[in-house]
Amino acid sequence: MVNQANQDYPVDVSFLIRHRLEELGLEQKDLAAAAQVTESYISQLLARKKAPPSPGRTEIYEKIGTALKLPSGELSKLADLQRREELRKRVAEPPRPLFRECRELILRKCGSARQKEVRRIFEKEPFGELERLVTQKLLDVAQRVAKEELQREEWLRLMAQLSDRSYEQVGVSILEFLDTDVFNISVEYCISFLDPIIDSWDIDLKTFGMRVVPNRRLTAGNLKRFEFAEQEPSPPVAIEPGLEQFLKDTSLSGGVTEEEIAFLKALQLRGKRPSPIYYYRELQNLRDPLHFPSVAQSGESH
Repeated sequence: MVNQANQDYPVDVSFLIRHRLEELGLEQKDLAAAAQVTESYISQLLARKKAPPSPGRTEIYEKIGTALKLPSGELSKLADLQRREELRKRVAEPPRPLFRECRELILRKCGSARQKEVRRIFEKEPFGELERLVTQKLLDVAQRVAKEELQREEWLRLMAQLSDRSYEQVGVSILEFLDTDVFNISVEYCISFLDPIIDSWDIDLKTFGMRVVPNRRLTAGNLKRFEFAEQEPSPPVAIEPGLEQFLKDTSLSGGVTEEEIAFLKALQLRGKRPSPIYYYRELQNLRDPLHFPSVAQSGESH
């Protein structure tokens, strides 16, 4: 829609939105109302002070695109390209240590029995592997809760009450919070989201298994567990001779599916060697609808 070669700036989300606002004679407040965000957010987005939010986490681009009469999906595609380029540049930069306030908040929520040891590791290796791992998992849980509750007005108003902000301001903050990562988390996000959403956490320093307890007041979600212990692969299941013969005999096994074969392979009769006929009968039992009544039929039988 826009000739990039004739512009001072590359065609990004901010440029395209400003260009369409001028073409349509609209103001930023009109766009803010259509997108259901604050005028301040639109202003910062257009001034490139705010990165465009992830298209996969918000419907804001469809709302803006409709208001600006853009083809469906055009703005979100442009945002995706812009975000990928910015991510490529960030990855090349060395990671920055967390703000001290963020670290203190995270440590305060750690189980008391482990807190002293975890603090010692954090301070010995600022923003080292353990600190990044813990912060990322807490961020994952908080972002999952925020994404699930984003469309629920009651939850947004509760978050606004807890953070002493307006409903619209909380909506904008969540869009930005969903886009942040462990390398760019700010004190504001820690205070506004990690603090209220995460109740407590603990970690096993031998296996790096984590347990995270969300705030029950803000989510119906239960305890979250993350395991990182190394596990041996499951040993291959030896195929029974009778099953092998059954599969080779198409008069018995004709039309058998992969799912049915997996079921037959899982059948184990300790100390016995089933014949091909046994597997044929098991297959017929598996296929017989009389053996698996529907939920409706089960209800009627009572």
